[in-house]
Amino acid sequence: MQSYMPLYFTQNTTMPHHIHPVRSVFTACVAILLSLFSLAIAQSADTPVQPIQSGRASKAMVVTAHPLASRAGIEALAAGGTAADAAIAIQAVLTLVEPQSSGFGGGAFAVHWSGRDLLLDTYDGRETAPMAARDNLFLTPEGAPMDFTKAFIGGRAVGTPGTLRLLERMHRDHGALPFRTLLQPAIDLARDGFAVSQRLHDSIGKAEGLSNDPTAFTYFFNTEGEPWPVGHILKNPDYAALLEAVADQGVNAFYNGRIAEDIVAKVTGHATNPGLLSTGDFARYRAIRRSAVCAPFRDLRVCGMGPPSSGALTVGQILGMVGQFLPDDHDEHARVMGAHRYVEAARLAYADRARYMADADFVPVPVKALVDPDYLDRRAGQMSLDQASVGPAIADDWPATQLETRLDAGIDPRQKNSGTSHFVVVDGSGNVLSYTGSIEMAFGARQMVHGILLNNELTDFSFAPRDRAGALIANRVQPGKRPRSSMSPTIVFDAAWHPVLAVGSPGGSRIINYVAQSIIDILDYGYEPAGAFAKPHIGSRNGPVEVENRGDAYPIAQALSQMGHEVRVTTMESGLHGILIRDGELIGGADPRREGHVLGLD
Repeated sequence: MQSYMPLYFTQNTTMPHHIHPVRSVFTACVAILLSLFSLAIAQSADTPVQPIQSGRASKAMVVTAHPLASRAGIEALAAGGTAADAAIAIQAVLTLVEPQSSGFGGGAFAVHWSGRDLLLDTYDGRETAPMAARDNLFLTPEGAPMDFTKAFIGGRAVGTPGTLRLLERMHRDHGALPFRTLLQPAIDLARDGFAVSQRLHDSIGKAEGLSNDPTAFTYFFNTEGEPWPVGHILKNPDYAALLEAVADQGVNAFYNGRIAEDIVAKVTGHATNPGLLSTGDFARYRAIRRSAVCAPFRDLRVCGMGPPSSGALTVGQILGMVGQFLPDDHDEHARVMGAHRYVEAARLAYADRARYMADADFVPVPVKALVDPDYLDRRAGQMSLDQASVGPAIADDWPATQLETRLDAGIDPRQKNSGTSHFVVVDGSGNVLSYTGSIEMAFGARQMVHGILLNNELTDFSFAPRDRAGALIANRVQPGKRPRSSMSPTIVFDAAWHPVLAVGSPGGSRIINYVAQSIIDILDYGYEPAGAFAKPHIGSRNGPVEVENRGDAYPIAQALSQMGHEVRVTTMESGLHGILIRDGELIGGADPRREGHVLGLD
C-alpha cells in the first residue's frame, strides 16, 4: 500500500469552523498545497491506476471506489483536513470518475463519529419527492403499477438531489479546510481529463437508454455510438464550471439559480416521461442531522442510518438474531449451518423491513422496538434451526403500524448495475466516517445536465399506494417524502464505545446482506476486511436464498438446497469498503469486484 506523508507537520488540532481563507496564512498555505496535489493528480491521470485492495496504516486512511478519489481524500487529510473534508474531495471526484454510481445529481447518507466530542451523528441527504407528486406517480392511467423500465428513464423518477446539502452541513459541523480547496482536485481533473477505466467503459455499454440523451451521448460515446475505450482521456468542462460556481458562491449556487433551473427544465421537458420537479423543491431542500440507530451484536454496538434508510434497522435485526448463537468452527458443516442461520434471520428481518420501514417524518416507524433485544429474541425463536422455513416470512404482529405484505413494486431484482458507491475515512484526530452515496440505477435516470447525471431515486417508493387488501403502504409516494433506502453506512463500536469497524457497500436492496455478512465475518470469524469482502455472498431478501455465482459457493448452495431452501445462483455486484481499527492500527479493505482503492497515512 502506498503511504502519503504530509508535506508539513502540525499538532492534531482542529481549525475553527468559521475560519476564512483570506484571514489565515495557514489556510492559504493549505490551499496552495492542495493545488499542487491536484496538479499531481491531473498529471498522473492519463492512464488507469491499478487499485490497491488492502493495506495498513497507523494515522489515517481512506477507502473509496476509485484510485483518483482515494488520492484526493488522503491528500486532504495530509493537508490537515478532517474526515468531513476528505468526504467533499472524494465525492467531488467520484461524481466525475464514477458517474454511473453516485454524484451531485443524487443523494447520500453519512455516519460520523467525532473523536474529539465523542459524538455520533448521521446525516440524511436523501432525495425528496417533488411537492407536486402524488401517490399515483407510478401508476398507469388504468391504475396498475408502471413497468419499471418505463418509469425510471426520463424525468418522472428524479428526486430533489441532496448530496451537496449533506456535504455542506457535515462540513459546517466538522470541517476544517475551505470548500474551494476541497473541490480543486475535481475541478482540475474535470478540466484536464482522466483515463476511462475498464469498469466505466463496461458500464456505459450496458446502460439502456443512456445514448438517447443528447448530452450524455456526446459525453460518453464516440461519433460511432461506441463507449469511449479504456484509457481514453475524458474531459468534463461543464462539471468543472459547476464546481467553480459552488466554490465561488457556495452550495446555494446549485440550489438557487441557473443550475437548478436547468435541471428542472431537463426533468419537466422530457419528451416521453416528464417529471414534476420544480425550482421550489430545490430551494426548500434541507439535509437533516439525525440520531443514529444502534443495535446490539454480542458485546458490540452496530450503528448506522435510521429512516428513511432501512439499513441500520435491518442490519441490526439480522445481527441481533444471529447473535443469539455462538460462532461456528470453520469446517464445512459449520459453514453450512452458519449460512442457514444467517438466511433464516435475514428472511425475518426483510419481512419487518417491508412492513414497517419508510420515511419516519411521514409514517410511524417503531425504531426502538424493532431492535429491542426482547423483540429480537422473540424473532430469533421463529427461526428454523435445522431446515428451511416454509414460504416467505411475515412481519411480527407487534408492534404494528401501516401494513405492507410484499416487497415494493419499485424494486426490480433483475437490475444488476448498481448506481451506488461507498467510502470510509479515518482521520488523524480519531474521526470516523462511513458514507454511502447513490443515483439509484447505474447512470440514474439517464439524463445529464451541467456535467452530472440525475438520479432516479423515486423508484425506491412503492409503485402502488395500497396493498392487495387495500391498506396504505408505508413507503408510498407523498409530496416532499424521502423514499426508503437500503444504503447501510455503518460504524461498529466496542463496549466502551471505541470505534472498531467502518463499513458499507453499494448493491441495491442486497446492500443489507452484504454489510451484515461482512460484519459477521470480520468480528466473529477474524477475517481482515479484504478477506471478508472477497468471500462469496449468501443472503435472503425474504424470497429465494441468493448465492453468488462462484465455484467456491456451489457446495454451500447445494447443502442449503438439501435443507429445503429454494436457492437462486446469481451475480452479486457488491462494492464493500471498510476499515478495521485494531490495536492502534488501521486495516483497510476494498471489494475485488470493483475498483476500490485503499490509501493510508503513517
